[in-house]
Amino acid sequence: MPVAYGPALRGNDYGPLAPPAGDPRLSVSVVVPAHGHQDKLDVTLASLAAQTYPAGLLEVVVVDDGTEPPLRLPEVRPERTRIVAPLPGGWSSAHATNSGVAQSDGDVVLRLDADMLVFHDHVASQLRWHHAADYLAVLGHKRFVDYAPGVLEPAAVYESVRAGEAASLFDAERSEPQWIEQIIDATDRLRQADHRAFRVMVGASFSVTRAMFRASGGMDADVPLGSDTIFGYRLHQAGALFVPDDGSSAWHLGPRQIAERGALAKRYRRPRIANRVPELDVKRPRAARGWATPLADVVVEAGDDAAETESCVDAILGGSVPDVRVTLVGDWPEPPTGRHAVLDDPELEARLLLESFRGESRVRFAAKAEADPTVPYVIRVPAAARPGPEAVAALVEYANRHRLGLVELALPEGAISLERTAAAARAAHLGVGIDAVWGRARLADGPLAEAFSAAASAAGDARGGGQGGLRRKARGVVRRALGR
Repeated sequence: MPVAYGPALRGNDYGPLAPPAGDPRLSVSVVVPAHGHQDKLDVTLASLAAQTYPAGLLEVVVVDDGTEPPLRLPEVRPERTRIVAPLPGGWSSAHATNSGVAQSDGDVVLRLDADMLVFHDHVASQLRWHHAADYLAVLGHKRFVDYAPGVLEPAAVYESVRAGEAASLFDAERSEPQWIEQIIDATDRLRQADHRAFRVMVGASFSVTRAMFRASGGMDADVPLGSDTIFGYRLHQAGALFVPDDGSSAWHLGPRQIAERGALAKRYRRPRIANRVPELDVKRPRAARGWATPLADVVVEAGDDAAETESCVDAILGGSVPDVRVTLVGDWPEPPTGRHAVLDDPELEARLLLESFRGESRVRFAAKAEADPTVPYVIRVPAAARPGPEAVAALVEYANRHRLGLVELALPEGAISLERTAAAARAAHLGVGIDAVWGRARLADGPLAEAFSAAASAAGDARGGGQGGLRRKARGVVRRALGR
């Protein structure tokens, strides 16, 4: 198993990171999913043939995703270039990317669209970051330009790129920037970005180490359109830090895909991303409904008093954040068989809880809490706690406002904690504590403690006109928690 390398960086601040000097040592697999448009692929491969990165460390794997007639390798291409078929069982850019990664062996995977004309140092510029740390997701820079088939001759493209003159092939003043540049510029090149830095992962050109690609689970092949955003979230959950590489660039040959049928494309992507990426609230309506990936997994150790535990779980489920999952941890008995004294059953309390939440899809029963890498937060709550309606939202909001990976509350009812999955993953990868990569806070009183007390809940009912009043007041907390 590869040994982790690189310093422990906090949040998304890569400022302290300095790419090392010296010759490159990492091999790179440039994976190019492609369907049709042989002319654009020829230009892309010609520009890759002129890269400054050592040819012996670079391979290009073109994944022909069902083109008829099949794509062919042009004369001008990198020495180690091949076309492969996608693995059985799927189609789309995401599936083709996964297939290309599976059929390559570079230390780093650089995913590139088949309609990109990259500058001579595009690969080298991204790879310098991966020599400094192995948990980075590096985003290549690009500009959209008008393009018509036949206007570029691959041999001429090769000579221009090799001479360092790729920038002169199109008029930069007439090109279109990516929308993500607004986010990048507003966050000091992402160094001040919050927990949603992954939003900038919009495909076309990005690179990660092979180990990080595997740790993330790869791209979601079930989503033909919008999988890049989901992949960015998966990388975030695996502990990645996002770096926008502006040391080099590329021309995207033609307009953005979403520009042609933008409204319909957004409608298609919205529910698919919403089900998989809890942190993008603009995609996830604040309706009282459940989603495939909950915002938080709330772990409750089942106590000896079923009524007390039931009350705690009900308070969580009835709170202002509906997209939660509750994991009840305990020693759960098998269903009884045969005649037995039901009221004298030594397992009566556990059976009452099993029956009480048998029809609630948001509650699951487990002997121990298993980590779910897709869920942003794990919140542990003792059964004796009495969470108010805004408790979960307030805890998430506090962690995000202070950019913390771990929040701990010491209350008379027991210890309450929030752990950020992304922070835990990075800390585990580097073998350090969470406080080294995201920060940690320990509290014993204040608004957060009050949010988990029965007294606060009762007082809120009186002041806010019951549950409805509290729900109305909690909406602002929810919006702040999720960054709206």
